[in-house]
Amino acid sequence: MARVPAAAVAAGGLVGGYGVARWTRKRPLGGVALAAAGAVAARQWHQVAGPKAAAGLSAAYVAAFAGSRPLAKKVGAWPAVFTAAAGVALASWTVTRRSH
Repeated sequence: MARVPAAAVAAGGLVGGYGVARWTRKRPLGGVALAAAGAVAARQWHQVAGPKAAAGLSAAYVAAFAGSRPLAKKVGAWPAVFTAAAGVALASWTVTRRSH
């Protein structure tokens, strides 16, 4: 069975985490979705590109999450979340593309 690329898992975690929090009105539930996707992506990053890459990409994932809030004040919530997700997906793809 083919696995979902870590770039898609991470981007989906950011979008899905925000969506869950927004639609359920339970921010902790969105945090669970965000953390679960981040853990799955980090495991793949570690397997594919090693511990340093996994640590760096995990930090980028957290930074994208944190950075989306101030960005949302300028461009709106969904555009900010999609921008953060795209940034993490691009970083993931860039770091892991040669490791396959």
